[in-house]
Amino acid sequence: MIKKRKTNPYTEVYTLGQHICMSAHKARRIIDQIRERSYEETLMILELMPYRACYPILKLVYSAVANASHNMGFNEASLVINKAEVNEGTTVKKLKPRARGRSYLIKRPTCHITLVLKDISLYEEYKDYTICLIKPGWIDKNKYTHRTRHDMYSSGGLWDKK
Repeated sequence: MIKKRKTNPYTEVYTLGQHICMSAHKARRIIDQIRERSYEETLMILELMPYRACYPILKLVYSAVANASHNMGFNEASLVINKAEVNEGTTVKKLKPRARGRSYLIKRPTCHITLVLKDISLYEEYKDYTICLIKPGWIDKNKYTHRTRHDMYSSGGLWDKK
């Protein structure tokens, strides 16, 4: 019988940045690059990418690591970005004066960025235990090889009409 190990809620630290003045789509482009990476790797990626969204995300990563090291006593070298998500915030609307007394609406999108860091040094002691649980005979390699790809382009279903 395999016992499920409960995750310790004190191994994660999160940081939330709200009302950051940029589009959520532009911030997601950066966040997708740093998800599931270590702290040092994340710093190198964010410092070398040429996007404007990198600076607020870099500030959030620094803040999350400062929270982890000061509040929880974690080592910076063993921190990994476990979860990173970007949500849309409120849209700031401004009026710009135009000719003949008219006005033009300017919309400034904002976003909320959440980063969750996990300390992987606590899981190193369980590494040998999880390796012995996986047996080589459990995975059937030939199970997925006989499947063929069927879609509307390979079957000719889209182009058959004359």
